[in-house]
Amino acid sequence: MALHPGVKTTLKVKDRSTSQWILTDGSGDEVMMNESEIEEGQEIGEEIEVFLYRNRQGGISATPMIPHILPSQYGWAKVLKVSREGAIVDIGTTREVYVLAADLPQIKELWPQAGDHLFMTLRTDRLGDLYGRLATEEKVLELIEPAPESVFNKDLKARAYRLLPVGTFMISVPEMYRIFVHETERKEEPRLGEEKTVRVIDVKEDGTLNGSLLPRKQERLSEDAETIMRFLEESGGQMPFTDKSTPDEIQEMFGMSKAAFKRALGTLYKNRKIVQEEGWTKLTT
Repeated sequence: MALHPGVKTTLKVKDRSTSQWILTDGSGDEVMMNESEIEEGQEIGEEIEVFLYRNRQGGISATPMIPHILPSQYGWAKVLKVSREGAIVDIGTTREVYVLAADLPQIKELWPQAGDHLFMTLRTDRLGDLYGRLATEEKVLELIEPAPESVFNKDLKARAYRLLPVGTFMISVPEMYRIFVHETERKEEPRLGEEKTVRVIDVKEDGTLNGSLLPRKQERLSEDAETIMRFLEESGGQMPFTDKSTPDEIQEMFGMSKAAFKRALGTLYKNRKIVQEEGWTKLTT
């Protein structure tokens, strides 16, 4: 048969049969399309652009809903559901496709979840069933855009497409910049397809980026201040720790350096959240 699943083609409306329309390529090959998918006013003899897929009966059906991803074309597919077999993704047509478990990370906690997006193309197996194929690093390098120097220290939305122990490779959306986040620049490893806000910390000569998922310095100060506030609230509003406490005491109790502790105390003091009296730090309210 000349008509193959997984391709976009233009066929002629030949006839109708009950609730389906018969389409042909003019050489004798025919496929069926649901009547509900025919546009109003479409008549027999007219041509229509369709996408071909293998139906549940093993034959080939047509739909005018052309997916935004096709074989040899790459794009983002939204994850609809995850099962033992893999991730079911939306490619923009009436037929959903699987990205098989064998193509997902070995660590199941890093599998995508519903709402994540996978950068992929389509493939067909020997029976003609459609599956998603994740983009290789080689293909990503062909498709990315070089980032300008002006993105340095900017925040970008990006999705993880490749996970390695040394770090996470991400693609910014919608710009298509490639970003590498070293393991030291993240608190936890993103899932495959998970979207994160990434801060650009380096623009390389080839236009690729290095990024960080850690907060900026001033944002970390805020986190430290909140840690101290929670400790005070859980300790009845006062604690025997001040800017005179030893580094070991501070590290053991708060998990931060003395310098970070003093900066956080300073922030709280300036905001009139605390006072220090006779070796104690106390809430003002």
